[in-house]
Amino acid sequence: MATTHTASTAARGAATLLPGFDDPVAGAQETFRAALQALAHPGRIQELETSCGVPSGLSPAMAAMLLALADVDAPVWLPAGVDESVRGFLRFHCACPLVDDPAQARFIAVPAGHVAPSLDSCDPGDAAYPDRSATLLIEVGAFGAGVALALSGPGIPGTRALAVAGLPADFREQWASNHALFPLGVDVFLTQGRQICGLPRTTRMEN
Repeated sequence: MATTHTASTAARGAATLLPGFDDPVAGAQETFRAALQALAHPGRIQELETSCGVPSGLSPAMAAMLLALADVDAPVWLPAGVDESVRGFLRFHCACPLVDDPAQARFIAVPAGHVAPSLDSCDPGDAAYPDRSATLLIEVGAFGAGVALALSGPGIPGTRALAVAGLPADFREQWASNHALFPLGVDVFLTQGRQICGLPRTTRMEN
């Protein structure tokens, strides 16, 4: 009887599971290229055109980024209050481990309404493999409003202005400490709706 109940529950879960990318290969490639462009041009907003299923609580951009980046070798951290459908979506489509400690995660996803862990609580990589550091995805309230930042560094001719609503109050201070760790440190993607914005650890940030 218990076996029948378990099979029935699994069948219902499979029936309600959202799809991944409409075209898995093309969708992942397009999203990955957009992510690379976002890191190559810090502070420049990129629009994600590809379509995918979007679990409750995620934005289209965050869902697409996780589909493209997370995999069996890339543990993901999610806030405790995230809808269970998000966890099921990632387990099914990405087969990624879900961890309770952000320090153990390769990708840290913070949907709207949740508190982001501090940058110094995330894995900055090590001297031998700085590229194995964590990457944070933070859903913000809006681009073009809120805190005004002046960005500079590789990929930015002179300075680039970026206004973001919904960042943690002490994000600039956290970022200064993160930037000082280079070549170690974490990279950040800000997401909003279908848009992403990259902040690699090489970027300097001022008011």
